[in-house]
Amino acid sequence: MAGVLTLDMARLTGKVVLVRVDINSPLHPETKVFLDDSRLRAILPTLKRLADSKIVLLAHQSRPGLEDFTNMSSHADLLGRLLGRHIHFVPDVCGDVALDEIRSMNQGDMILLDNVRGWPEENDLKKADLDVLHDSEIVQRLSSVADAYVTDAFAAAHRNSPSLSGFARALPCFAGKLMSTEIHALSKAIKNPPKPYVAILGGAKCDDSLRIALNLLDQGVADTVVPVGVVGNLMLWASGHRLGQGNEDFIRNTLGDDFDSTFQDATRCIEQYNDHLLLPVDLAVEVDNRRIAISLDELPVQNPIYDIGISTLQSLHSVIRNAGCILWNGPASYFEKEQFAFGTIEILNMICESKAFTIIGGGHTSALVSQRKMGHMVDHNSTGGGACLTMLAGDHMPVISSLELSASLFEPQLDELGML
Repeated sequence: MAGVLTLDMARLTGKVVLVRVDINSPLHPETKVFLDDSRLRAILPTLKRLADSKIVLLAHQSRPGLEDFTNMSSHADLLGRLLGRHIHFVPDVCGDVALDEIRSMNQGDMILLDNVRGWPEENDLKKADLDVLHDSEIVQRLSSVADAYVTDAFAAAHRNSPSLSGFARALPCFAGKLMSTEIHALSKAIKNPPKPYVAILGGAKCDDSLRIALNLLDQGVADTVVPVGVVGNLMLWASGHRLGQGNEDFIRNTLGDDFDSTFQDATRCIEQYNDHLLLPVDLAVEVDNRRIAISLDELPVQNPIYDIGISTLQSLHSVIRNAGCILWNGPASYFEKEQFAFGTIEILNMICESKAFTIIGGGHTSALVSQRKMGHMVDHNSTGGGACLTMLAGDHMPVISSLELSASLFEPQLDELGML
């Protein structure tokens, strides 16, 4: 992988390896029992690859002040059960207790340090540059007892903090298995996708989706962009179709201060790239808890628009059937309501039946694929959410930038450091 060191390039047997992961998971509000362990499962290949190293895990759970901000002892227990080996929890981040535990490790040992967000620097230095991050206590103290740093925290790769992007100059930094897979798949979607390339962008995060659409269209990468869900409704509005006061207010309130700039993005998308857009041609609204189909001629409506219609899905079917690459991020409907799950489920079925290279872009879409146990039917199901959206939009990714910097500094030294 150009510009980034990966685990396939290194021999870390017996080395002390700091491994930053993102195992931030939904917890039951009262019992704190894990409601989803998919992020823990996602890092298992990296931990197995490093089985003969001394592994020091760095992770976070939520943030201070929130109900699900906890220590990492339960994460150590569950991850150990999934991995089939003991993981020792250390109730410290980078103090003397943590450093003493690391110094006493034997080859094959694995420890999980406490919630890094319990250490003030991790929260206070989110906007700091690399020099400040390098000088932080987390980086200076942990790098003094470690040989290498590995990141598998793709879901946090759009964030900036000492434990995420601060080790670039202190240690050789490697992308873990999960991180490497995410970078490779999403880079393919951005730079050199098989053609024709279709991007289906939905959900309620209209600002993110429009940034992705414009990035792909401005770069000449996407052949067809299909806005669905709330994104599709916004695009219809920007193209001249009034939606009805309630539907328009919902979009305004969801976007808040970002409404004007996002509406401008939608307008530019339509004005510059109309030939590359497949907008909804019919919709479904809720009337007395029932699904009612409507044409665009029936807009505006006072009832909430909760799904795309049959004709829109028929148009999309031929586009998906002929695609070489498909990116899907964001549901096409209010799929939590059974009568409005149709559009989203049909898109999922069409994508899973496609012969194209298929990418699911994280968040709710990824969760839906996992819930329906269809992950094996797509080529890449991103764990990223916000990180995936940020990368697809072409925005700065601090963690990836730090990996690139570290590679430029340490790749010539790997043989001397005994890592080749």
